[in-house]
Amino acid sequence: MRRGVRSHTQNSVDEENPYWVSFSDLMSALLVIFILAAVALIIELTQKTNDVEAGIEELKQAELARKNIIYDVRDELAKRNVIVEIADNDTVIRIPESTLTFASGKSSIPNDATIQQAVKDIGVVLHSAIQKKDRFQYLDTIFIEGHTDSDSIHYRGKGNWGLSTDRAISVWNVWQNELSLTPKLGDLENAYHAKLFSVSGYAATRRANLHESNQQEKSQNRRIDIRFTVKKPSIAELERIVGP
Repeated sequence: MRRGVRSHTQNSVDEENPYWVSFSDLMSALLVIFILAAVALIIELTQKTNDVEAGIEELKQAELARKNIIYDVRDELAKRNVIVEIADNDTVIRIPESTLTFASGKSSIPNDATIQQAVKDIGVVLHSAIQKKDRFQYLDTIFIEGHTDSDSIHYRGKGNWGLSTDRAISVWNVWQNELSLTPKLGDLENAYHAKLFSVSGYAATRRANLHESNQQEKSQNRRIDIRFTVKKPSIAELERIVGP
C-alpha cells in the first residue's frame, strides 16, 4: 500500500514539474557538447604539437646538413694541403690570409699558381659537399664575404667597403667562370627557388680579432668567409602553426 502511495506521489511531482525532464535533458546535452569541445581542443593541440615538433626536426636536419657540409669541405681541402678554418659556431668556412693573400689595396686573385689552385680547389670541394645528398636544399643562402682590417685605404673611391666586396667577387668569378662544374654554382637554387649564392663585403665592421696592435693581428681580419644560413620556417608557416 505504501509503495503505491510513493509511486503516486512521484508521478504527481513529475506531472506538477513538467520542466524537470527538460532541464535534465538540457544538462545532458551541455555535457555532451562540453566533452566534444574538449576532444576537439585536444585534437587541435595535438596537431599543433606535431607541427611544432616537425618544424624543430626539420631545423635540426638543416643544421646537421650545414655542419656536415662545412666539416666535409675542411677535411677534403686538408687532403689537398689547402687550409681553411671553421668559425662562428660551425656556420662559416674561413679562408685565412695565409691561404689567400691579396696584394695590399688589390682585389684580384694574385698571379700565384698555389693561391689560384687553392681558390679553385675550394670551389670544387664546396660544390661537391653541397651537392652530396642534395644538402643544398636545407640551405637558404651561401654568402661569400670579403673582410679587411681597419687600416684606411683609397680604393677606387670606395675604401675598404669596395675592396672587401670586390675581393669576394673575385673569388666568385673564379668559381663561376673558371671551373667546369655541372651544374654551375651560380645555377644552384634553394628550396624557395632563389639563387643559393650571394656576395657581400663588410670592410672592417666584422673583425675576427678586435685587437689590431700588430700586423699578425690585422692579418686575421683580412679574409674571405663563406657563411651558410639554413632554411627556416616562414612567417606564414609559423602563423599557420600558432593559429588565430
